[in-house]
Amino acid sequence: MVKIADLLAAGPCYSFEFFPPKTDEAEAVLAQTLRDLEPLNPAYVSITYGAGGSTRERTHDLVVHILRTTTMTPMAHLTCAAHTRAELESILSRYREAEVDNILCLGGDPPVGLDLPAGELTHATELVALAREISDFSLGVAAHPEGHPASANITGDRDRTAAKLRDADFAVTQFFFRCADYFSMVEAMRARGVDKPIVPGIMPISSLSGISRMASMSGAAVPREVIDRLEPYADDADAVRKCGIEIATELCRELLDNGAPGLHFYTLNRSTATREIYANLGLGAQT
Repeated sequence: MVKIADLLAAGPCYSFEFFPPKTDEAEAVLAQTLRDLEPLNPAYVSITYGAGGSTRERTHDLVVHILRTTTMTPMAHLTCAAHTRAELESILSRYREAEVDNILCLGGDPPVGLDLPAGELTHATELVALAREISDFSLGVAAHPEGHPASANITGDRDRTAAKLRDADFAVTQFFFRCADYFSMVEAMRARGVDKPIVPGIMPISSLSGISRMASMSGAAVPREVIDRLEPYADDADAVRKCGIEIATELCRELLDNGAPGLHFYTLNRSTATREIYANLGLGAQT
């Protein structure tokens, strides 16, 4: 049994995030991405969970597939939204039976436009508590360096993040572009007596339109200084992508140099950007 909390306690961890494919073509792309990234020997990989359980079976099947057929350790995302307590118990019990040891516990939002219940559990802390009842999982939660978009103010957000992290084993952050935002959040947790590992999430910029859309959905801001570096290449897609890799590499290097416990890459089910950043950082295959 490989638990992420134990891996983080042993030293820096590098991890990747994937989402369940919806088509045969997308499944083939992900299969190739898994083959490309497995030689980098990530500490773990995480699999997202669709709003309201829309990818419930696909998430479960992909997590178990990775566990059974690769050398990589999977972490399953799970959200409270639109689920009864009994449904969540069933999902967690299936993971226990499949010997999946790592869960990322999220509050989540119900799908927009669908008439689904809010769910019997509301907050990630409740899901963490339920997961503790089901099995000895290693449990992560989400953190937002710039504050959750639904938070009224940054102080309240930091208080809620600290409450989640006290009950969980570690956190993985939403992507961001300023190291200062990440380390400010870490300091805020320490000031609240919470010293659990907080792994920074990295989203390499591959296009101006794509990152703007992702930032809008996540609540993460794209700083003016980042836009200023990208805009001169607006008419050259390859140059934008190269600049995005350069920006992400600089961010990663600063994070690691200042004590971050690793890096979590949002891959969008592609491998090229992650492999290039690894090479730039001189990470190679991790052992």
